[in-house]
Amino acid sequence: MNDELKIKKKKGFALLYSVLIASVLLAIGLAIFNITIKELLLSSLGRDSQFAFYAADTGAECALYWDFVGGAFASSSPSSIECAGTIIDGMGGKPYGVPSTFTLDFSPEPYCVTVSVTKYDAPTRTIVESRGYNTCDTTNPRRVERAIRATY
Repeated sequence: MNDELKIKKKKGFALLYSVLIASVLLAIGLAIFNITIKELLLSSLGRDSQFAFYAADTGAECALYWDFVGGAFASSSPSSIECAGTIIDGMGGKPYGVPSTFTLDFSPEPYCVTVSVTKYDAPTRTIVESRGYNTCDTTNPRRVERAIRATY
């Protein structure tokens, strides 16, 4: 009779032990999953930041090229420029201190850039500000902006 009572007491132990082990393994699995998700978000943010920087660099290089080669942003007369296959009219012809601003959309890619070129006369200097974005959708919560400023 005593042996029968011992067997009845041990019946639930295996079930309790297996539930405990399963719970620990589930907790470890969820922790690893959480770390993996955070790492993926971090790496995609780095990639998006790089795309935004490349867009800003492209816009700045285009503005610098047309300013040095064609004098496109001179205050004396308006002109047109071509960047990334897009012709942009109305550059330059503005008084000192008033920026000439243009936007490029790198379709079919989602990237875009806004470039501002401002010329000053006293002291003589030019400021090129280029703001690149990983997406042109302003409502996207994952939108990243990177900027480049060149002063000469």
